[in-house]
Amino acid sequence: MDIKTASALRRLRLVSVPEGISWIVLLVCTIIKYTVSEDFNVAPVLGPIHGVLFVLYVVFWLDAWNRAKWDLGTAALYFAFSFIPGGGFMAERKLKREAEAAVIASRARKEGVVNA
Repeated sequence: MDIKTASALRRLRLVSVPEGISWIVLLVCTIIKYTVSEDFNVAPVLGPIHGVLFVLYVVFWLDAWNRAKWDLGTAALYFAFSFIPGGGFMAERKLKREAEAAVIASRARKEGVVNA
C-alpha cells in the first residue's frame, strides 16, 4: 500500500467516528424533541455539524475508493456505514483492521516471508 492510499484510508477512518457520533446524537435529540419536549430543538446547531461531517465522510470515502481500488461491494459497504446509526464505529474498526493487515503484509514482504 502506497503512502497516498494509506493517507486516504486514515482520513476516512478519522472522520468516521465523529460522523457516527453526530448521527447518533442528532437522532437521540430528534427523538427527545418529538416524544418528551418540543422545546428541545438542537437541530439548528447539530444539523449543520452533522452535515459537514457527512460531506467530509463522503469526500474521503470517494478518495479512499479511488486510491484503494475497492470493488463495488466494499465501496457500497463503507458508504452504507454512513447511514447506519453507529456505522462510523464499524467503519473505523474495519479500516483499522485493514491497515494493520497491510502493515503486517508489508513487513513480511520486506523480510522475504512468502505466504504459502
